[in-house]
Amino acid sequence: MTSMKEIEIEKVVLNCGAIGEKLDRAEKLLVMLTGKKKIMRTESKKRIPSLGVRPGLELGCMVTLRNKQARELLRKLLGAVNNEIPAKKIKENHFSFGIKEYIEIPGVEFAREVGILGFNVTVVFSRKGKRVERRKIKRGSLPKRQHVKAEEIIEYMKKNYNLKIGGKE
Repeated sequence: MTSMKEIEIEKVVLNCGAIGEKLDRAEKLLVMLTGKKKIMRTESKKRIPSLGVRPGLELGCMVTLRNKQARELLRKLLGAVNNEIPAKKIKENHFSFGIKEYIEIPGVEFAREVGILGFNVTVVFSRKGKRVERRKIKRGSLPKRQHVKAEEIIEYMKKNYNLKIGGKE
């Protein structure tokens, strides 16, 4: 494979949905897992009266990791799901999985101030040349062949992380 066709992990995003006091605990959990102080809170954009959701209501928090820190944490997080992910969770350019309780992660102990919480993990892949789509000056669009297919993600994860792909959830 040429160097421009190689895929790499662009980022790992951890996110936890909660409201009120549980949101503060979720934020503490993400700080505890990642060591980052800046945790972004997500706000609702729509009104859903039946659920009591209004625009501007904080509904969750998230943190993005890149480079070496992302790869190391991903290895630990995959241990929580026994290095196995259902095939239907792998899509073009990314895959996602959930962890029901953070105490399932190897090496992480129960923290009383956090309680029992779960969160979602999204791993985003890209190829070299992605900057063309994001830069401000002389922005271009990427062709479909520049996207990372699910089969390539499966192959990469099997080779580098010993990931097993399951059938059903």
